[in-house]
Amino acid sequence: MAFKWLKSRQTKYTGYAALYTLVIIGVLAAANFLANRYEKSYDSTANKQYSLSDQTVKLVKGLKYDLTITYFGGSETFPAARDLVGQYADLSTKIHAVYIDPVRKPQQAKSAGYRSDAAAIVSRGPKQEAAKSLSEEELTGALMRAEKTGDRTVYFLSASGEHSIDDTAETGYSVVKQLEERDNYKTQTLTLKGVAPEAGKQVAIGQAAAPAAFEVPKDCTVLVIAGPRTDYPAVVVNGIRSYVEGGGRALIMLDGALRIGRGEPAAENLELLKVLEDWGVTVNNDLVLDLTGLGQIFGLGPEIPLIADYGQHPITAPLAGLPTAFPMTRSIDVKPNAKANVTKLAETNVDSVATTSIAANGQVDTAKGKKGPLTLAVAGTLSGTKQGRFIVVGDSTWAEGSLVSSRRIANRDLFGNMINWLSSDEDLISIRPKGPEDRPLNLAGTRLNMLFWLSVVIFPLAIVALGVGAWWKRR
Repeated sequence: MAFKWLKSRQTKYTGYAALYTLVIIGVLAAANFLANRYEKSYDSTANKQYSLSDQTVKLVKGLKYDLTITYFGGSETFPAARDLVGQYADLSTKIHAVYIDPVRKPQQAKSAGYRSDAAAIVSRGPKQEAAKSLSEEELTGALMRAEKTGDRTVYFLSASGEHSIDDTAETGYSVVKQLEERDNYKTQTLTLKGVAPEAGKQVAIGQAAAPAAFEVPKDCTVLVIAGPRTDYPAVVVNGIRSYVEGGGRALIMLDGALRIGRGEPAAENLELLKVLEDWGVTVNNDLVLDLTGLGQIFGLGPEIPLIADYGQHPITAPLAGLPTAFPMTRSIDVKPNAKANVTKLAETNVDSVATTSIAANGQVDTAKGKKGPLTLAVAGTLSGTKQGRFIVVGDSTWAEGSLVSSRRIANRDLFGNMINWLSSDEDLISIRPKGPEDRPLNLAGTRLNMLFWLSVVIFPLAIVALGVGAWWKRR
């Protein structure tokens, strides 16, 4: 009798085990089937380096024409290429991916437009654009150039010591130039053409002759004024006014005119400020300080406000939750104006102050000055039939190479979105592709000692103690 009961019990457990095994096999089979049929992935990296950026997704999903991405490389590199190019193809049926080994199939590679300096070619009919490396930045840039038609040129004014797009130093604008060219804009430097002085008139050595006239080129899509150090001649100011009021687009960045320490301040450019005031924008001669201490997370002092509050505008809509930094910036006031519709883009919080008094040693009395919130950037559209657009920022250093290159702040996205809005390319406004981020773990002092004692001494001894306790209890 006992034997029968034992046998029945074993049979029951065997049945349960078999059923559980079948269920597990069924779940695994279903999971494999769904994984092959519907490929999904999750990117857990902090900067989503294995996910396509908002700009790429927006661009690919909005494609109007069929595009072919042809990757060139050894067959052993095809799987890695498919990991990236396949994400583009999954977003739109208008993306077609081709993989060619130029060594094994040289004729096919030549027909596809193979170049030794390109990892991939993006083709739209006969039009071909090269991606120099297998990265999202390069591929998306090539897609953008292949998709967009017509030339769009961004001119950077060079007349009074502005930032240069040929300057590769950290304070230069060469990174901005690369950013705009990746977005399918051409970049040019616009210089003033002086005239010879009148007969008998003395001109100081090194003094440039004033231009007889200043006219923005007809092919200018956006004019960038990046921190003039001296006053613009009246003819230049009038040319800027005529350009924008005639339907042109301009990004105007003006550095502070306060003397700070031994540094030489920028000129006030009063004539240009009067034009901006006529458009409802007043750029104050002050220095904005961020008193929240949030900038310390990024190693920034109070003179570099960290902004996370943005106005309701297409330029800043994708930047929600992303910080931008504005070093040594001026505050801006906006007044209702019948001539232009102006919107605030970036604003500090209440824990900020705009000071107009700085001691010779750089000390500032934060109890004095205008309290926050303070506006740092605005965008405006002029009324009338020719609706010119303009953006005014109280600082030009925020777009220097060191800040635009940073992956921890969104200055590069803000600058790119500004140009996109000014050029009426709102479909390109988004968050741009970012490269891998190096995030080393630095431990020192007390934290390093604590990690040593926890991992080498305390945790191992605790495990041994638990084992000894369990043995003693069962003994």
